[in-house]
Amino acid sequence: MPPSPSQQQQPEKLPIPGVKHLVAVASGKGGVGKTTVAVNLALALTQLGFKVGLMDADVYGPNVPIMLGSTAEPRATEDRKIFPVDAQGVKMISMGLLNPGDRPMIWRGPMLHSVMQQFLRSVQWGELDYLLIDLPPGTGDVQLSLIQTVPLTGAVVVTTPSTVALADVRKAIEMFRQVHVEVLGVVENMGTFRCPHCEKSVDIFGHGEGAKTALEYGVPLLGEIEIDPRIRIGGDTGKPVAASGESAPGAGNLFALARAVVARIDSLASTAPKIQID
Repeated sequence: MPPSPSQQQQPEKLPIPGVKHLVAVASGKGGVGKTTVAVNLALALTQLGFKVGLMDADVYGPNVPIMLGSTAEPRATEDRKIFPVDAQGVKMISMGLLNPGDRPMIWRGPMLHSVMQQFLRSVQWGELDYLLIDLPPGTGDVQLSLIQTVPLTGAVVVTTPSTVALADVRKAIEMFRQVHVEVLGVVENMGTFRCPHCEKSVDIFGHGEGAKTALEYGVPLLGEIEIDPRIRIGGDTGKPVAASGESAPGAGNLFALARAVVARIDSLASTAPKIQID
């Protein structure tokens, strides 16, 4: 039986200069709105006054540039340093900027690992309070190679209330625990839908299962995000709702999520063991 990731010899985790907190945004499966959450979380944190970067590690489906409305090309220097683009106040890098259009990415694991390490080590992120990493869905090689080579502050796990999504989110939580990465909490996305005509609420995919999963694993429920067409339209048009501020329609729960992530990270920092220097 092969050794688990926690039993294998781990590479040294080197911090990224200038970056205070590295936060992975993950999901057990695709289609749960992980990238939508990552983009709006980055923008909400920026609106709250933090310096934020967003690394799009979902190389097979790099949708971050579309959602941020950016087609700019990252600037590279002769010594192979890469400068991220500024997208609505967020420093961003994505394979979608380097491989635009409909051309598919047909790459094997070692090639993906190399590109991800360049995104982490060659990109000049500068001083950041938070660098969010939008991971691919699932628990594959890209996720493991990333979280085993950088010191993550923690991971935000996104799910919908459906039973299928929750089965996979449990696998994602177990993956992070096996490699000793703190799970900051669970986000239940695409929960309640409020009819704009009659004001009645409908739980299209269910509701409350994210909270139950968080309780089961002893981690916080960071937020519940409703089904709101304005959130989808914002991502499709490159104008995410969080970019318009906390009072924008559909943005309230996303800003509540941002504050919950900040509070959770601050709580972890306050309870971390202090190193005594004689």
